[in-house]
Amino acid sequence: MKVMQPSAAADGEEQGFPRFEELDHTADLCIRAYGSDLKELFECAARGMFALMQSEPGEGGEQVSHHILLQSDDVEALLVDWLNELLYLGEAEQELYDVYDMSHLGERSLEATVSGETNHPPLRGIKAATFFDLHVTRNSSGYQATITFDV
Repeated sequence: MKVMQPSAAADGEEQGFPRFEELDHTADLCIRAYGSDLKELFECAARGMFALMQSEPGEGGEQVSHHILLQSDDVEALLVDWLNELLYLGEAEQELYDVYDMSHLGERSLEATVSGETNHPPLRGIKAATFFDLHVTRNSSGYQATITFDV
């Protein structure tokens, strides 16, 4: 198990737990993300996914923002939909997002604006976030989710 900390601001030391960690998986990629609430969990899952992709900044990147509105059957489906929407937007335009402003997040819907930079081709491809072994749980520290990505 490898703890991944993409930046000092997102390392989670103030809460006493890492934001996400890469888990061993035989064929695919897998992370466990943590958050004190659902918003933080969804943000950390997104950061973990982009860290797995190992995006490298290219030259001449421009600032971009996208508005995202999603509705799903439950919180697990919403998390998968969120990650797949970010994956689609990021890969289609070779963008990397590092600001996740969630104006609404419930167990079945979210509204957010994501911001980042263009010209970030991924070094490792991810096809999709999957429902395989997907778990979103709540404990005394907040939330955690185990997410498997198809590569």
